[in-house]
Amino acid sequence: MHSEQPAHTRPRRARTRTAATAGAAALGVGAVAALSLALPAGGGDTAAPTGAQDTAQDVGSPLADAPVGWASEDGGTTGGEGGRTVQVSDAGALLDAVSGDEPTVVEVTGDIDLSGMNGIGSNTTVVGNGSATITGGGFNLSGVENVVVRNLNFSGWDDDAINVQEGSTNVWVDHNSFSDGYDGAVDIKRESDFVTVSWNHFTDHSKTMLLGHSDGHTEDRGHLRVSYHHNFFDGTDTRHPRVRFSANAHVFNNYYVDNKEYGVASTMGAQVLVEGNYFQGVDTPTEVGYGSSGPGELVERGNVYDDSGSPATEGSVEDPPYDYTLDAAEDIPSLVSEGAGPQAR
Repeated sequence: MHSEQPAHTRPRRARTRTAATAGAAALGVGAVAALSLALPAGGGDTAAPTGAQDTAQDVGSPLADAPVGWASEDGGTTGGEGGRTVQVSDAGALLDAVSGDEPTVVEVTGDIDLSGMNGIGSNTTVVGNGSATITGGGFNLSGVENVVVRNLNFSGWDDDAINVQEGSTNVWVDHNSFSDGYDGAVDIKRESDFVTVSWNHFTDHSKTMLLGHSDGHTEDRGHLRVSYHHNFFDGTDTRHPRVRFSANAHVFNNYYVDNKEYGVASTMGAQVLVEGNYFQGVDTPTEVGYGSSGPGELVERGNVYDDSGSPATEGSVEDPPYDYTLDAAEDIPSLVSEGAGPQAR
C-alpha cells in the first residue's frame, strides 16, 4: 500500500466554475474513422474473426472498433482480431482461453469468480456481453503485447483488477466498470507503453490508477505513454491517475465527480497533459508532486472546474502525436455519464 498524503499544502482559491480555452492551434485534432463492434453469432469455437459493420463514428462513440490515443500508435492494438472466437462462462474456461499468444477473441457471459492475478497472453481480446462480471480476482498483463479488455464489470478484486507491467505494449482497456476492490483498478507500470484507458466507470473505490511503479523505478523513463479519455471517476478517492516518469500521459475528456483526495497527480518528472475534462466538486483537480514523490510537469487547458478548486500546473508538455477529436468540456457530464461502462450487446 502507498501513502497518499500530500507533501505540502497550497493555499486554495475560492471554488469557481470556469472553462479555459482549448488552444486548438496546439492540438493534433482529426476525425477518427471507426467501426462498431459486433459480436459473432453462434456458440462454441469458430475460426471466424469478430465481425464489424461499417459506420462513421467519432471518439465519443461507444464500442468503437479501434482505440484512440497511445494504443493506436506503434502498429495499433487489435487484440484477437482475425483469430478464433471462444465463448466462456466459468473460470476454468476463461483462464484456459486467455493463456496462449495465438489471436483469440474470448467472449464472457455470466458471473465468474477468480482469485489473485491471472495472466493474459498476447494477441487476446477479452470482451463481455455487458452484464458479465469478474469478481474476487483480476488480470495480469505481464510482458505481453496487443491485448484488449472491454465491456466487463469488475468488483471485489483481492489485488488489482487489471495490472499492466513488465514492458507490456499496445493495450486497450475500454468500456468496463470497476467497484469495491482492494488495490488498483487499472495499474500500468514497469516500462509498459502505448496504452489507452477509455470509457470506463469507476465507483465505490479508493486507489484507482497508478501510472509508474515507484519513485525508485527510474527504468520507467521514456515509457508509460498512456491516454485516458472519457472515463467516469464517480466519487472515487484518489489516483485518476497518479503518474511517475511518464514520457507522455494524455488525460482528456474525463468526468471527475466528488473525488475526495485529488484528480490527477504528476510526479517524478512525468509529462502530463490534462485537457477538456470536467471537474465537479473536486477540491484538488491536479497535483504537482505528491507524498514523497518529487514534481512532474503538468499542463492544463480547456477544463471546466465546477464547484472545484484551482489546478496546480508546472512546466510544459508536448502534444501527443496522434489525431483525436476533443469534445467540449461542457458536454462531458452528459456524454460520459451516459456512455461510460459496459454496453449491452
